[in-house]
Amino acid sequence: MNIELTTQQKHDREAFRAFVQEEIMPRADQYDREERTPPEIIEKVARQGYLGAIVPGEYGGGGMNMITFGLLNEEIGRGCSSIRSLLTVHSMVEHAIVRWGSTRQKTAWLPRLATGEIIAAFGLSEPHVGSDASSIETSARPEDDAYIISGQKRWTTYGQIADLFLIFAQCDGKVSAFLVERDTPGLSVEPISGMIGTRASMLAALHLHDCRVRKENLLGGRGFGLAAVATSALDIGRYTVAWGAVGIAQACLEASLQYSSERKQFGGYLKDHQLIRQMITRMIVNVKAARLLCYQAGDLKDSGDPRTIMETWIAKYFASTTAAQAASDAVQIHGAYGCSEAYPVQRYWRDAKVMEIIEGSTQIQEITIAGYGYQ
Repeated sequence: MNIELTTQQKHDREAFRAFVQEEIMPRADQYDREERTPPEIIEKVARQGYLGAIVPGEYGGGGMNMITFGLLNEEIGRGCSSIRSLLTVHSMVEHAIVRWGSTRQKTAWLPRLATGEIIAAFGLSEPHVGSDASSIETSARPEDDAYIISGQKRWTTYGQIADLFLIFAQCDGKVSAFLVERDTPGLSVEPISGMIGTRASMLAALHLHDCRVRKENLLGGRGFGLAAVATSALDIGRYTVAWGAVGIAQACLEASLQYSSERKQFGGYLKDHQLIRQMITRMIVNVKAARLLCYQAGDLKDSGDPRTIMETWIAKYFASTTAAQAASDAVQIHGAYGCSEAYPVQRYWRDAKVMEIIEGSTQIQEITIAGYGYQ
């Protein structure tokens, strides 16, 4: 595996970082407090082409390779995990349509998704169903030229503003995937607030009551929802979360280096104390290791190697636990200030906790990765 970035990738990374520094980081704490992402920043992200990063050029997207897409998610995640979450769910739906959509579905949806004209959200989790996706309770039954969908979805990231939902439902005893438009009669959206982290990601509960969805909005064929559509989309989501967790850890490292170089205690700077240096060392090493695991997963994706599935699990597991440890250490280094809104490390700590839960909890990943080891 060649982990040396190309000249173009280095250029792109610098452009991503500059955008985040100028447009996202100065306002990220405000977004967190207000629990919303203003439309103007979404428009700016869209104008940069980031919402269509992985959409093929023939449909108006950037056709970005997976390494570059990972770098984008790291930099956005370094600035604001909520906005990175927008990239995640939007790209998951795009990827599902690219991979499993009909020509008509691709033509109808991908150009509008790529430009950010419409926002997409992923509707899999339910009030009583999380990790065990095969047990979803939302149902779909065929009727004439449509499917009638009823059920509830919860924790739908950016569900408050999404125009298009990828909804998973039981149909004839098998999970199927449907593209459901926001204005579908019978669909209502309930905002969710008060979350511990990624507070600006505008979560929502979806209530579907006899929603009539055209049969042509079935994605990937009846019964393909879980093993095909959801699995491939979740792999992309897991990959972006892994890179986003690297971004959080990198932000914690940068904040800790700066604060420990400015803050004095016992007649010297914090950076001169050995236990502070121990925490800084752990951050540096683990951030680099997590990034390398993400590089490997991305390189395998770009080469079409099926090993990328498990390597993405491993990268996400290590990167999310690294972010949680780095954020805990960053808060500790900042002391009481780390527990206040005066510094963003408290936001990093809360967001890092979320990374250990979404797209496969730490415990589910430990079961999965250990199983891989025993094969």
